[in-house]
Formats: sequence, structure tokens, C-alpha cells
Amino acid sequence: MPMKNLFITKPLSVLFKEAEMTEGGLKRNLTRMNLIFIGVGAVIGAGIFVITGTAAALHAGPSLVLSFILSAIGCGLAGLCYAEFASMIPIAGSAYTYSYTTMGEFIAWIIGWDLILEYLFGAATVAVGWSGYVTSFLNGYNIHLPPSISQSPFVFDATGWHTTGAIINFPAVFIITVLTVLLVVGIRESAKINNIIVIVKVIVILLFIGFGIAYINTNNWVPFVPANTGEFGHFGWSGILTGAGVIFFAYIGFDAISTTAQEAKNPKKDMPVGILVSLLICTILYICVSLVLTGIVPYQKLNVSAPIALAIDTAGKGLYWLNPLIKIGAIAGLSSVVLVLLMGQSRIFYTMSHDGLLWPVFSRVHKKYRTPYITSIVTGFVAVIFAGIFPIGLLGELVSIGTLLAFAIVCIAVVVLRKKNPDAPRAFKTPFVPVVPILGALVCLIQMASLPRDTWIRLLVWMALGFIIYFTYGVKHSKIRKMKDKGMLE
Repeated sequence: MPMKNLFITKPLSVLFKEAEMTEGGLKRNLTRMNLIFIGVGAVIGAGIFVITGTAAALHAGPSLVLSFILSAIGCGLAGLCYAEFASMIPIAGSAYTYSYTTMGEFIAWIIGWDLILEYLFGAATVAVGWSGYVTSFLNGYNIHLPPSISQSPFVFDATGWHTTGAIINFPAVFIITVLTVLLVVGIRESAKINNIIVIVKVIVILLFIGFGIAYINTNNWVPFVPANTGEFGHFGWSGILTGAGVIFFAYIGFDAISTTAQEAKNPKKDMPVGILVSLLICTILYICVSLVLTGIVPYQKLNVSAPIALAIDTAGKGLYWLNPLIKIGAIAGLSSVVLVLLMGQSRIFYTMSHDGLLWPVFSRVHKKYRTPYITSIVTGFVAVIFAGIFPIGLLGELVSIGTLLAFAIVCIAVVVLRKKNPDAPRAFKTPFVPVVPILGALVCLIQMASLPRDTWIRLLVWMALGFIIYFTYGVKHSKIRKMKDKGMLE
């Protein structure tokens, strides 16, 4: 088995040539506004409608707003690094592609496999949240789904694994299946539907913020930073840090934008705008929602699957009219997140397969729809299994650690490429290099360190599986290695 050149890099010249190829490949349909909406569509979802409650109740209390700010700082620093790469390398692949051209194939494989974890479990996580809001919405109209088909069969808490008696979380399975079909049909159609969904959920969130302010009880913010229970991550300042790590996956929208670079009409100019503008919009909304939410409901009561709906109920008759709108907005919002995450996952599969690191079947493009349909179907199938069986907390932590690792590597990669290829054309430059990338990587790594030990163990098991695939298949079929062996690369 060839073990040499584990850190062989993919030259920028090869990437640029691939970006110019359109025959038989992905079609450039996405505008700047589409990219911004994709970012907002992926970011505004489970973070606001689901994870805010559990993170406040279990980790940060009212100081959850500080957790969001800390995560936003890390995302902002990483976002500047993403923007530079996205303007330089306008092809699908996101952090995987960026690391391939800077730190080599082995690191690229690690980040690509990590991104698969991020998007697969991300889609499954949000689908479980979607199921909770749909069930609650139907209950309001006396339509009651049996718990046996609307809950996860397993739960995981401090005492270990338990069964719930349920068979499958059918609503979560349903939404993933529908959106997978939509992604097979086409990126343009998916983007149009996403745009409509994003408008609906942003309006609903603004209504909650605007009308909810009047129902804030400032006593619920005291103490703003609850005393630590004696265990790291359970309130206090360590709770703020852990809370930031837990809710970090809510910010992965701009990473999803970068996976669609090969389908953007003007990626060099529009990708940085899409990444940074969507991040700014979402950070402001997250901060406002977390303040209103913890102001209306005591944080101890927020460990529920639909915390914003609970806040509306707590406010009483004055906000009762907003309850169905909130649930509709949540259902719509979570739908768009699942859509974007499934789309991002299929593009990662496509790019890794195109490079020869995964089986060729994953880089097939549908003759009519010009979409990577095989990867979309496989992604949907696996996500259905996870969403139908596992609880949201377990899935969310896995997504967070995968996202943080991806962001840290992208930050480091900017510094490496500035050293290796300082004269490469950059439509957007990360400011204050190396300070911004180094700070971005540190913030991400610190948040990773604050996540539970079990989450780290699951990440290592996932990576071990990835190494087996890489060393038994990827190393032997890498296209860059073959080009190198034939003397086609310098």
C-alpha cells in the first residue's frame, strides 16, 4: 500500500482548471442573494428554535447570550478565512478543498470525513427538532401522533442509554425524504423554495422579538451568570464556554455556502458577501432571541424541544395569537436548514469522489437535472436512519465538534497558503493575517475542549472508520497521486 506523500497537495492550477469545466458537471445557477439566503437558511433554524432552550437550561442560563457572542466571534474570524478561500477557489468542497491545496491530502481527508459527520448529523439533528415542532403544532388542532412514531427510540443522558418504547421518529424521516427528492430535482428549484422559507421564518422571529420584549421579566435574568454546580460546563463561566460549544453547530450556514461555490454564477465576488452578510444577520437575531427567551421563561424550564413555543405560552393570552405563527415559522425554518445541510453533504461527497478518494459512483451527475443525485440519495438514506432513531442532544454535540474542527483547520490553512503561495489572486483577503486566523483557530479549539468527553470519543471512532477507508481505498485511487506518478505535476 503506498504510504508516501501523505501530504501531497492539490495545486491551485488544477483547482482553477476544474472550476472552469462546465460540460457534464454542476450548473452555475446561484446568485448573490441566493447565497445569502442559503446561509441564513442554514443558520436560522435549530439554533434558535431548539438548542437555545437546552443550552440555557443545562449550561449557561441567561448568560446564553454570551455563549452566542463567543461563538459568533469564533465564526466571524473563521468566516473571514472562509471568504478568502471561497473567492480564490470557486469549486465545491468547502474546507476539504481548501485544506487539500494547503496542507495536503491526508489533512484534506480528515476534514472531508469530518464534514460528512457535520452535515449528516446536522441534517438528522434538525430533522428531530422539526419533528418536535410539527407534533406540537398538530396537537394544537387535536391531531395527536402516537409517541411510538413521533419520538426517538433511544435517549442518552448522564446515566447512559435508555429506550423510550417508541419505534421510529416518523416526522423526522418524512422531512428528510421529501427534501432529498427536491435536491435530486435541482439546485435552482431548491434555492427558490429555500428563499421563500427564509423570508417566512425571519418575519416570525422578528415578530417574537418585537412583541416578546413587552413580556420580559428582568428577574429571570438574575443571576445573569448562575453559580457553577461544581462540575465543569454546568453554569458559571465554564457553562458559558460549554454553551458556546454546544450551540456552535447553529452557525454552520456559511460553511454550507462554500460547498455550493461550483454552482454560483459569480463566486469570486459573491461568495465572500454571502458568507459574511448571512453571518452578521444571524448573529444579531440569535442575540436578540436568547435575551427575550430567557427574559420571558426562567432558564430552568427551557429544557424542552420547542422553547420559543413555551415562551409564547408563558407570556399568556397577550401573545397567544403568535403561537401558531411561531410553530409555522419553526417548521419552515427547520425545513430550510435540513435542505441546506443535505445539499452541503452531497457536494462534499461529490468533490471527494471526483478527486478519487471515494468511489466514482458518488461523483455521478444526473443527465437531466445536473445534480449529484447518487450522493443526495445516499446522504438522505443515512440521515433518515440517524434521525429516526437517535435523540437531538446526542446528534447536536457531534455536529458541533465536527464544525469546530473544520473551522479551526480553515483558519490555519489561510496562514499556510499565504506562506506557500503569497501571489495567488485573491478577490477577498482576510485582514490582519496571521492574527485573525490564529485567534479564530484558538477560539474554535477552546470550544472543542469544553465539549463532553463522550463527544470526543465518538469523534475519534468516526475518524478511525475514515482512516480505514482512506488507507484501503483513497490512497490507491487518488487522482492527484496518479498525476504525480505520471509526471504531470511539478
